Amino acid sequence: MEISTFLPRNFSREKKIAIIAGRGIYPILLYDRMQRYELDVYLVVPDGETDGGLISRFSGGKFIKISIGQIGKLLSFIESNGIDYVVMAGQIQPKKLFHGLIPDLKALFMLSRLKEKNAETIFGAVASEIENVGAKVLDARCFMDEDLAVTGNMTTGKLNIKEEHLEHGIKIAKGISELGIGQSAIIRKGTVLAVEDFAGTNDLIKRASKFKVDDAFLIKTSKHWQDYRFDVPIFGQQTLELMVEHGILTAILESNSVIILDKQNALSFANESNVTVCGF
Repeated sequence: MEISTFLPRNFSREKKIAIIAGRGIYPILLYDRMQRYELDVYLVVPDGETDGGLISRFSGGKFIKISIGQIGKLLSFIESNGIDYVVMAGQIQPKKLFHGLIPDLKALFMLSRLKEKNAETIFGAVASEIENVGAKVLDARCFMDEDLAVTGNMTTGKLNIKEEHLEHGIKIAKGISELGIGQSAIIRKGTVLAVEDFAGTNDLIKRASKFKVDDAFLIKTSKHWQDYRFDVPIFGQQTLELMVEHGILTAILESNSVIILDKQNALSFANESNVTVCGF
């Protein structure tokens, strides 16, 4: 039986795997999926980001707390425990990458080699450093197959968006993602109300709600060069609740790219709240 379509072909259940766990329920869901296969799991806890309930499920020797800039400490933990695979899951607050960051010598050297310093280049460099010490950084969709958006209507409500408006929305979302601006936009009848930027999806919804939002929809997509090791588009109940609060009742998500966190419960909430969620 295939465990996940996003694992390498030579993946071994006998080897050690570590989760670098950011905020939210994503790392918790990921750990629960791993437990189904009795994997030997370790936990890396970035300072102030990881859910305390998840930390409590690990004994002292199987987790480590690090500050965001302690790359040397992270690599030492991976090497000393013989960890073979690493998965980055959950959000690290972007401001922590640029404000108050105290890098160790390894991080300073890593950052000095970057021509551009943004979340994508920094996490990409961290992934490279991890792989340089012999651990494979996995596609962060691994074990989460059942939570991915799928093509078609995933809810009971009818999609009332015109085809040309939907195509326009996909074009806009793809365009801003290719430019590295964001991965989401809110569109109404061919008009772009707002696009996602550094502040994230929640801020996008709040900004769009300043305009008329009847028949508006949120669209979330991916880049054609998306690095799924550390950059997976996420959609969940928190976003749904904010959409309902601000009267945006349709979400369009790219299939096989966007993870719907706690998908069954999220879609049940969408149905109860008359939100239509579709995949393309």
